[in-house]
Amino acid sequence: MRRVTIFGATGSIGRNTVDLLARGVGGPTRVVALTGGRNVGLLAEQARLLGAELAVTAYPELLDALRAALDGTGVEVAAGPEAILEAADRPADWVMSAIVGIAGLEPGLRALRHGGTLALANKESLVAAGPLLLAEAARHGARILPVDSEHSAIFQALVGEDISAVERIIITASGGPFRTWPLSRMARATVAEAASHPNWSMGQRISIDSATLFNKAMEVIETREFFGVDPAQIEVVVHPQSVVHALVGFSDGAMMAHLGAADMRHAIGYALNWPVRAHLPVERLDLAALGRLDFEPPDEDRFPALRLAREVMAARGLSGAIFNAAKERALDHFIAGQVCLTDMAVLVERTLAALAPAAGADTPLTLDTVRAADRAARAEVDRLAGATVPAMSDVDQN
Repeated sequence: MRRVTIFGATGSIGRNTVDLLARGVGGPTRVVALTGGRNVGLLAEQARLLGAELAVTAYPELLDALRAALDGTGVEVAAGPEAILEAADRPADWVMSAIVGIAGLEPGLRALRHGGTLALANKESLVAAGPLLLAEAARHGARILPVDSEHSAIFQALVGEDISAVERIIITASGGPFRTWPLSRMARATVAEAASHPNWSMGQRISIDSATLFNKAMEVIETREFFGVDPAQIEVVVHPQSVVHALVGFSDGAMMAHLGAADMRHAIGYALNWPVRAHLPVERLDLAALGRLDFEPPDEDRFPALRLAREVMAARGLSGAIFNAAKERALDHFIAGQVCLTDMAVLVERTLAALAPAAGADTPLTLDTVRAADRAARAEVDRLAGATVPAMSDVDQN
């Protein structure tokens, strides 16, 4: 029986993972731990449904509420960041890393020490500390499987292929709610408008990141880290239907495209069942009904995050950690109403300009240096924004 842990169980990826496990996808499992955020009612419900041994909320002040919700069930309860790390220290064969933001890095690193499989939905880990994460996996004989729909698509397209035969990797972006908006109108966009993704059902933060293409910029960096390709080989195209998730072009001119419904249970289910394919409860495509698939180049004047991603990949070192932290903190300011949508890219670019030159390729990449770069970048964004706002990174944790 496979031992399973889910970090970020109450977020969108976590809920879909729980749904699949409850349906028996991936075979018999013993759920070691579930962690979540403020929605302790949902966390308790999930723990009862899956018979989890441990349920952890990230917020110490909610421990009593979680304990009351699980009273009489025999489920162990805990709270706080240290409790999440202790959950990561419990041996598990398959771990879903779906905590939002840089907070997901250390639990993922600890989980790799068990030598099992880390299903990685926390893109910040690879962006901020890709070489560190991959080295830890290699050190312990662990495996990292991608759960982002784009990287799962690339991974699937490469099955049985020689990476040296790859000429290009193309990841798709829906274009989000602002695909056709002029820059002047984007500057006036509200938080609600930015969080309304046309195709995917996701949490607030990732939906806003998609609207600005910061999410796609992160995925470009992830592609370089995960697959080890040259940044010049990575392309982005806007594909409004979100049916083609990625394409891989080979040296003989052939291209492999991965198509599927806009349902994260496909990528999660593939990681649960890997290396075999098994039945998944997802929609089957009707190509005749779709009728057409459209593609267009991204407008980097309106969406400068893609250009910034290329600059980060060229700089290496701690630039990814600075980029990620600046993006997260700029998003906090946007949600708090302190800056407009288009100011986010300005804040990130200025933070990179201020900090990245001293954090280049020669800088040692350790958990401590990543944390220090993260703190410095957040402080710089606050300075540039002229205000300090509460961290709002728990909104996707429910």
